[in-house]
Amino acid sequence: MKTLYGVLLCTLITAMSFGQEQNEIKKDTTEQKETKLDEVIVTGNLKKDPVLTVVANKYDEKIVQPKNVADLFNNINGFSVIKRGNYAIDPSFRASQYEQLNIQYDGGTKAMHACPNRMDPITTHIIPEEIAKIEIIKGPYTVRYGATFGGIVNLVTQKPDYEDYGVHGKVSAGYESNGNSLVNLAQLQYIQEKYDIVANAGYRDFGDYEDGDGTEIPSSFRSTDYGIKLGYNFSDDQRLQAHWRQSFGRDVQHAALPMDTEYDNSSILSLDYKLDNIGEVVQSLTAKAYYSYVDHLMTNDNRPSFMMMEAASAVDATTIGGKLELNWKPLEKLNVFSGLDAMHIARDGGRTRLIKIMNGNPLPTPMTFNDKVWQDSYITDLGVFTEVKYNINSKNIFTAGIRYDHVTSDIQDPEADFAAMYDLEKRTEHNVSGTVSIKNRVSDNFTLEAAYGRGIRSANMIERFINHFTVGQDPYEYIGNPNLKAEVNNQFEIGFKGRQPLKNGFNSFKYETSFYYSFFENYIVGVIDPTITRKFNPTTDPTSVKVFQNIDEAYKTGFEAMAQVDFLNDYYFKTEFAYVYAKNKDLKESLPLTPPLTTKLSLGFQKEKFWGSVQYNIVSKQENISRSFGETETDGYQTLDVRFGVKPMKNITLGVAVLNALDEAYNSHLNFSFTNQANFGRTPITEPGRNLSAFLQYKF
Repeated sequence: MKTLYGVLLCTLITAMSFGQEQNEIKKDTTEQKETKLDEVIVTGNLKKDPVLTVVANKYDEKIVQPKNVADLFNNINGFSVIKRGNYAIDPSFRASQYEQLNIQYDGGTKAMHACPNRMDPITTHIIPEEIAKIEIIKGPYTVRYGATFGGIVNLVTQKPDYEDYGVHGKVSAGYESNGNSLVNLAQLQYIQEKYDIVANAGYRDFGDYEDGDGTEIPSSFRSTDYGIKLGYNFSDDQRLQAHWRQSFGRDVQHAALPMDTEYDNSSILSLDYKLDNIGEVVQSLTAKAYYSYVDHLMTNDNRPSFMMMEAASAVDATTIGGKLELNWKPLEKLNVFSGLDAMHIARDGGRTRLIKIMNGNPLPTPMTFNDKVWQDSYITDLGVFTEVKYNINSKNIFTAGIRYDHVTSDIQDPEADFAAMYDLEKRTEHNVSGTVSIKNRVSDNFTLEAAYGRGIRSANMIERFINHFTVGQDPYEYIGNPNLKAEVNNQFEIGFKGRQPLKNGFNSFKYETSFYYSFFENYIVGVIDPTITRKFNPTTDPTSVKVFQNIDEAYKTGFEAMAQVDFLNDYYFKTEFAYVYAKNKDLKESLPLTPPLTTKLSLGFQKEKFWGSVQYNIVSKQENISRSFGETETDGYQTLDVRFGVKPMKNITLGVAVLNALDEAYNSHLNFSFTNQANFGRTPITEPGRNLSAFLQYKF
């Protein structure tokens, strides 16, 4: 590791020298016209952007500490993270998570996880430093980006820098004290008029961290990533781009899961094409195709259960999809987007168990069992959509969209006991979703938005086909249900944002808020079935299982609010609130994984060459819980984060941070509990204590 770090520092010094030499050589450069692909959803165009959106950007410009996946979402209002360790982290928005959120890269590329315990969610297959910004549509308010239930999260990767032709790049290194963790990244790009190439590689080595009480949490991992992006401009209005990336996770410890990851290898290929300015009526044509493959192996070699049973599970997931969209304007005030898209998910793999001790007695000859994990299953979604935007006048824009999804699913190699429970046949579903919204720009400083969306999500593969596996926050075995009805989210929302100029040393007052209400149809939850006994270790509590079922009545409501005062030109004070209340009326309890009220208070400054902030996070106690999901009440907590960045030279960025500066010992309500860990009971995993970090980046 020290050798690798030394090589990176040598690369940094060499690159600095190269950059200085290049700066000394004066040459004529020509700015290249950028042919924009539909990698982004929010473009800053009032007439085209969806309603009720959030853009969290400048991650690549204002980095002040090395990031893991959670850091990309922790500071976005309304988001929480579901944590099983330091690697398997899922974002949650307004108590929607997993496939309830439509998470994608660059406007549509997807990579679905292979592990039934979500050791490898989509956010693990890309290096966080490669993310330029995150775009969020807060609900099912557009039909253009696939079937959407609770909202869209678009992770936009960095684009080529078109400042001038030639070679450019950056190298960076980061360190975190809590876990003795290292992060390295190198990126090169070569720009010409007709084509451009961007290549990057990163290495991450995270150790076990200590919580606020000094307890070491098993959470180490290593990952190596690289990517290559090639673009070719046929003309100023026509571009083709290919993006290839691979990620290799190694020796990943999952504190709150029964096994660890030996390796997780993912490959993602995407192709994007756009033809712009076609004519007066037909404006543009875009096309996307992508393929991803995840190869995953998990074992219990370093767990207490290994003495009684050796377990290894090799699983894989293939995701193939694409999109074709036509933008046309039959009337001056009418902008229409019509298209079709497709996504196919296939998973297979099994688990091998070598039983060495049974009923407390060693076996003279260990017994081997093979369990089917995914039972060779697939889900295919073919969708067609049309969305229209009508400019009522210069201040009002009306949007309406409708979408149809043809969903087929099948299980091709079922276990005998699963086949005995259900009449297993290829199944077809027909889902119709839609949205209507209006955006009113009342003045240059005030915008009002209102929307209704009907989002539909067919059951995922875990909910359909899992067979006696512990995939929840509790110790129950879960059984899938291939006959589940699709979940429906009827979401209403109103939001407004504005800016008010101030005087006497105060520059401006900014504010933004959204209020929403959702009522659900056919919401999917795991329900205890006392008539079925657990399959593995049948005498271990709980002896019954959970089967995924639809419930009739459930809803959620909540809000996000932000207020910011800018003063003395470079300084600001910002406060943010996020609250969601969810109710499962059938079981008379909350829906699972509902975060508590969260408040953030930030004081900072932003100058050209240096910036900093102090953020105080206040998370309330959560008493509104789902006991059937295995949740317990969570105490509130407060943490303090301090960040500072500086550009000592033109192309150098240096950042330092103190996270959880008060060394608070706490756990988030959404954290899973320790599972199959020595010296830990089944309690929620705790978060890192005080963590000092530093980050250095050089661009050339």
